[in-house]
Amino acid sequence: MCTRNKIIKFMQDFSAQTSRLKEKLQNSDAIVIGAGAGLSTAAGFTYSGERFEKYFFDFEEQYGFHDMYSGGFYPYKTPEEYWAYWSRYIFINRYMNPPKPVYCNLFELVKDKDYFVITTNVDHCFQKAGFDKKRLFYTQGDYGLFQCSVPCHNKTYNNEELVRRMVKEQRNMRIPTELIPRCPVCGKPMTMNLRADDKFVQDEGWDMACERYERFINAHKRDNVLYLELGVGYNTPAIIKYPFWRLTVQNKRATYACINHGEAFCPEQLQKQAICLNDDIGNVLSAIKNA
Repeated sequence: MCTRNKIIKFMQDFSAQTSRLKEKLQNSDAIVIGAGAGLSTAAGFTYSGERFEKYFFDFEEQYGFHDMYSGGFYPYKTPEEYWAYWSRYIFINRYMNPPKPVYCNLFELVKDKDYFVITTNVDHCFQKAGFDKKRLFYTQGDYGLFQCSVPCHNKTYNNEELVRRMVKEQRNMRIPTELIPRCPVCGKPMTMNLRADDKFVQDEGWDMACERYERFINAHKRDNVLYLELGVGYNTPAIIKYPFWRLTVQNKRATYACINHGEAFCPEQLQKQAICLNDDIGNVLSAIKNA
């Protein structure tokens, strides 16, 4: 169904498509939101340019990288340097609010509906905007959690207090040695709870969120459902994009909506059930909210 030669991109009238999407948001029995990195980018969580230079100018000068992603892979010589970088990174991308009200506008549009969110984002913007944490499934982890790097056990730990201390007490791009996080069970270094390899910890909270999401999908698979995909690319299409396409094809009452600047597309057989908007997510949500 999803081979590339059967996928089409199409441009349609912005006003007509936003009106149709607004109607679906208002009248659907349930809304499943699938969010990728493009949603946080639209909200202002950019990782290069002015924002990078504002918070990491010293790291750029010292180490020579020019964006936050590159800084995350830099081979720091000491854990004190490593955690100086990562604590600052986590602080601004997890504990600070995004510059633009995109998540808040989305919440205003769905807060009174029967909704559920599945996201590959790890910045926790949904919950900060007011979304019910029991209606959220963060599949790839959370910047706000540490786990054992081994891992020796299947548990995660809230890191806010320690991260804030690291940011406050670091000097010359180094944290005090006593703040280096270590596993309380085996003493090995801690790491972020981010899915990068087979060491990712799926703790009890992850399992419960996954179960709630699956129950929601099964409960509404024959209803008038809106599968709303926001800023999802082709890095991990099997998590959100492909399942949304499959669920829509299997249910003629369902609608698949995709908002992604320059990357809004769907399989040919979904055209009649699809709303694709090649535009900035913030612009679209604002237009619907203010209509």
